Amino acid sequence: MSKVMMKVKLLEMSQNAITLIYAACRQCYSEKFAGDVFLDEAITLQKQEAFVKSIVASGHQSPLEHVKFTFAIEGVSRALTHQLVRHRLASYSMQSQRYVKEKDFDYILPPEIERNPEAKKEFEKLMAVIQQSYTKLLTLLGQDNLSGESANQDARFVLPQAAETKIVVTMNCRELLHFFEHRCCLRAQWEIRQLANKMLAICVEKLPAVFADAGAKCDALGYCPEGEKFCCGKYPFKK
Repeated sequence: MSKVMMKVKLLEMSQNAITLIYAACRQCYSEKFAGDVFLDEAITLQKQEAFVKSIVASGHQSPLEHVKFTFAIEGVSRALTHQLVRHRLASYSMQSQRYVKEKDFDYILPPEIERNPEAKKEFEKLMAVIQQSYTKLLTLLGQDNLSGESANQDARFVLPQAAETKIVVTMNCRELLHFFEHRCCLRAQWEIRQLANKMLAICVEKLPAVFADAGAKCDALGYCPEGEKFCCGKYPFKK
């Protein structure tokens, strides 16, 4: 058992992303066939990028749905993934506690707890106790001749939200922009905000024409849409 750190890796993104968005958007306003527009070498990539930037700025986001990113994520808690899967326009494949035995589970240690020596000691003690109870339950259920899968699926009920998990996530560009608007916000829970910022950094590097100005909603608006009660102070709230 140990504290683990978050890791995010881009597995795959749509090929020819700029050209794909360009062709899809042009289809909305042109008599030409998008299949021909996609292959038209007369329109340089530089011109396509400028056009894509303009449609992103205009708010015409439906063509962005044709380009997707797939991320491998590890070193995150079940508390985070419970929030993450609420973003429904995405695909998820997460490590199963039913099929993967948590014989020595790692965990996520919240920064506020880590900064408090007494709280950290209590947290780590509890993780050790849970591990012991989980392992004992597996043994007891095994004596009842349950299969490994059956024992795992019942013993996992004692595992904490802090338990580390791994997940593969696929989102299209439009959903990613929405995800960043909400989860890069300073009011977002610290762990999912950290994940969003790591994903955003990858997206900015790979597709700046779409993501260069992405982030918390207030950055684009220039004011806080949360209202006076929840405003973090980064921007003035809108009265």
